[in-house]
Amino acid sequence: MLRPSLTLSIAAAALVMAGCSGGNTPMQSGVTPSLPASSHVVESDRALPRFLRLVHTPPRPPAIHHKITAAERARALGGGWQPLSSVPSFPNGPQTEILMTDGTVLVFDYCGTNVYKLTPDQNGNYVTGTWSSLASLPSTYAPLYFASAILPDGKLMVNGGEYNFCNGAETTLGAMYDPVANSWTSVAGPSGWGRIGDAQSVILPNGTYMIGNCCTTFQALFTESSLSWTQVGNGKDDTNSEEGWTLLPNGNMLTADVGSEPNSEYYNPSTETWQTAGTVPVNLTSGFEIGPQTLRPDGTVWIAGASGLSATYNSKNGSWAQGPTFPTCCGTGSKAQQLDVADGPSSVMTNGEVMVIASPGLYNAPAYAFVYNGKKLKNIPAPPNFPNDSSYNVRLLTLPTGQILEDDGSLDMEVYNKGIKTSTSYAPKITSVPTTLTHGTTYTLKGKNLNGETQENFYGDDVQQATNFPLVRITNNASGHVVYARTHGFSFMGVASKKSVSAMFDVPSTIQTGASSLVVVTNGIASKAVSVTVQ
Repeated sequence: MLRPSLTLSIAAAALVMAGCSGGNTPMQSGVTPSLPASSHVVESDRALPRFLRLVHTPPRPPAIHHKITAAERARALGGGWQPLSSVPSFPNGPQTEILMTDGTVLVFDYCGTNVYKLTPDQNGNYVTGTWSSLASLPSTYAPLYFASAILPDGKLMVNGGEYNFCNGAETTLGAMYDPVANSWTSVAGPSGWGRIGDAQSVILPNGTYMIGNCCTTFQALFTESSLSWTQVGNGKDDTNSEEGWTLLPNGNMLTADVGSEPNSEYYNPSTETWQTAGTVPVNLTSGFEIGPQTLRPDGTVWIAGASGLSATYNSKNGSWAQGPTFPTCCGTGSKAQQLDVADGPSSVMTNGEVMVIASPGLYNAPAYAFVYNGKKLKNIPAPPNFPNDSSYNVRLLTLPTGQILEDDGSLDMEVYNKGIKTSTSYAPKITSVPTTLTHGTTYTLKGKNLNGETQENFYGDDVQQATNFPLVRITNNASGHVVYARTHGFSFMGVASKKSVSAMFDVPSTIQTGASSLVVVTNGIASKAVSVTVQ
């Protein structure tokens, strides 16, 4: 239902459908077609006079029963994509994946309360890993397009949701998962907030969790001990709607505005206020959507636009520059369709390049995979389901192995592992760790760059899968068996920092004893190994 003040705005904002099919190699072009219509408009207090909120009706996960042909599988395998050997029968299909601090991957059921865990095998292989069911979310809470983050104590926070049980809700519900107890605790939204919705979230450098209100200019800081919130956000130029948040090396947080484009802003955690970050040189939004804001290891933030254009913010000098334009697909001449990222994922590969998923128009198929090296976009082979996908229903997550896990809502979950070189200049460094470890005991390690150069995984707005925290991986020298020790107690959560930080880790009681090697892994990049003895 529309707010009465916006009823007359629909016709003026109507968009023309631009369908597209097939899986041809995209073509570089300057053609920018009109975008598809959306008849589903949500009543929202985000609807200030200059805003019109256009959203997609949540589809069933695409092609969940699509039978992949031998030819499709062969092309994907040749391109570096390998399917997981098993995937549980998600009642509705998988959605957001979250890397936990014990090296496992938590995956939510699409519009359901079921939660599953992927554990790597004894050799650290996720492709042949095992699945298990975890405690379900609270019975009234089954969010889709929501805020999430790993807290410094290793717990997982989930807040809001554009949909709840696939019904439009902009819900204020939330929950916190304790991986040790395998239990969820309900967490109410900030007092006075009628909505959280498809919100942003971030762990600030000091470890404080912050969420945005989907529909206003306000944010809120979480206090875990009391499950309470403090509202902040003075000076925000527009609502938080559809905007992404990116931590910068200086501790501030950048966003490219969607409502007041081409403005950009940064949040200063010290003053709890917003200030302008300058004017974005190109139009990055379309249909009130935008793509991921990816911090690269060189300190630049590359933003893939829903318009097919892109822009780069230099965090060192505060300047903006235009980036490459995405190519076209699915036809030639006037029939060519502009690829864009109107919501969609990106992950920073261990060589510093960015994998990003694009598709034509607003929520259309097919999807394409690209790699951005800081100058150019390169089309790479895609998973076999991409002819049925749009960028927004794909999720990417960097694994501790440096591989990238992909899911698109279907039961074909894939891992990308073709020729990704690792830059050791981004690696964490251990400066202090006990060399004799007793199973079932907790220890503290210290080091530098334990939080990595970037949050690692990004999306347009409502999928947060940051992995800028240290994991501890222990490998037994005799058997080669790999175990992750759960980490927690992170002293710092910023990015690209030179400061010394600390983390605690729990040596599993089931770990194999004997001579072993220990590494810290952040964003898929491992430190140099330290020789330890497990007893």
